[in-house]
Amino acid sequence: MKVTEKDPADDKQSDSVKKKSNWSCSLIVASLVGAFGSSFLYGYSLSVVNAPAPYIKAFYNESWERRHGHPADSNTLTLLWSVTVSIFAIGGLVGTLMVKPIGKVLGRKYTLLVNNAFAISAALLMASSLLAGAFEMLILGRFLMGVDGGIALSALPMYLSEISPKEIRGSLGQVTAIFICIGVFAGQLLGLPELLGKEALWPYLFGVIVVPAFIQLVSLPFLPESPRYLLFEKHDEVGAVKAFQTFLGKANVSQEVEEVLAESRTWRSVRLTSVLELLRTPSVRWQVITIIITMACYQLCGLNAIWFYTNSIFGEAGIPPEKIPYITLSTGGIETLAAVFSGLVIERLGRRPLLIGGFGLMALFFGVLTVTLTLQDHASWIPYLSIVCILAIIAAFCSGPGGIPFILTGEVFQQSQRPAAFLVAGTVNWLSNFAVGLLFPFLQKSLDTYCFLVFAAICITGAIYLYFVLPETKNRTHAEISQAFAKRSKAYPPEEKTDSVVIDDKTNGRPESGSSSTMDNHIKNRIV
Repeated sequence: MKVTEKDPADDKQSDSVKKKSNWSCSLIVASLVGAFGSSFLYGYSLSVVNAPAPYIKAFYNESWERRHGHPADSNTLTLLWSVTVSIFAIGGLVGTLMVKPIGKVLGRKYTLLVNNAFAISAALLMASSLLAGAFEMLILGRFLMGVDGGIALSALPMYLSEISPKEIRGSLGQVTAIFICIGVFAGQLLGLPELLGKEALWPYLFGVIVVPAFIQLVSLPFLPESPRYLLFEKHDEVGAVKAFQTFLGKANVSQEVEEVLAESRTWRSVRLTSVLELLRTPSVRWQVITIIITMACYQLCGLNAIWFYTNSIFGEAGIPPEKIPYITLSTGGIETLAAVFSGLVIERLGRRPLLIGGFGLMALFFGVLTVTLTLQDHASWIPYLSIVCILAIIAAFCSGPGGIPFILTGEVFQQSQRPAAFLVAGTVNWLSNFAVGLLFPFLQKSLDTYCFLVFAAICITGAIYLYFVLPETKNRTHAEISQAFAKRSKAYPPEEKTDSVVIDDKTNGRPESGSSSTMDNHIKNRIV
């Protein structure tokens, strides 16, 4: 009998066709609308305060003089500006802590919708602060935008992770990072003097925030809720099937529903895990440690330090001060292109290579940048090499470490653990963000350009840890990822025991649990 060998090229072609078919119109719209009203605003809020900083400080000084009869001293002015910048991180932490209770009641989609109230309120407060002569309104608005960012960076990755097929989960999840970069770029662009970066127009820079929030507010209601949320937490089988059909763009979703039901059978008697329970569960110990280290490295890897040095390095390279804002746009462009590149290759290369390679390249270029900054007065071409290092560090960050941590948090935990996991990840993210803002000026003052060696060490540490601990999560179900981590912790989650029981039952010719079979048949019949 002749055996026909299967051509590997046919497998690759079929996988490619399958991935393309997974990109339904509803899935694309949900990711774009969700990210535009969420992660875009986070990125925009990071960069929008840079261009109008001199005008905002002048506004603070005028308001202080009008109230107290004398201008604010330099220390008071510095304090007010520091509070304006850092309170964004405090608001982010508050928003992160709010996600779990709000998400439990409202779900993923409606959490994103309700979150627009914070963005719109913040935009109105900040845009009206100059007219009202109250700098407190600007500070309060920055706090509310932090709350919006804290909720968005937890709810959005969770929503995208739960609505996407596993074959494109990484690419869809990378939309979060892409829109953060686009938001940063938009803040830099609108801050140019020819646009809204003028003394009389800077409040409109903050008023623009209303536009993405309003678009999400009127668009997202027409899209379904997360099918996994509907099935796991609301036990709405009909709604879950309809949501799967809408997002996948096909009528027969029995395979997808069966995958969720397999997890549902395991965790049916398990309620939502609290943060304390998550931290105490042996079977997810390595997942928790991995997310904490990845999120900490995400903020502590030194990208904020790069922004601090950008203008001075461009000036040393001989670029006129009035041209520097335009050159700075290149950094935002590099960010966006690198994030798009990551989204295109993440399902081909996987999460591990992009994360480990990203941190490794950042460490390398931080070392080179330390040398070039130390020797920049020795030759006229050295500052240009510093510029290349800066762009390379930004590209390395955005190609992996800039977006994948949010994807991993949604992938490495089961449904009942995911809200608590995002709370832990978000808390680490915002506390690290606050720590960088608080400690970096002192670090820079004491170490000068050698401070980049500290960030290089952090990047190397993160890369080494991920190399030895993180399994590849590409194209794997949540249960399979949990099993991969369980082999390291040697404390297996419930599904492994459940699977073994099912195998034994099948081997012995006994049927599975009647209630599970009844639910499965009920779903399958409804799909057909």
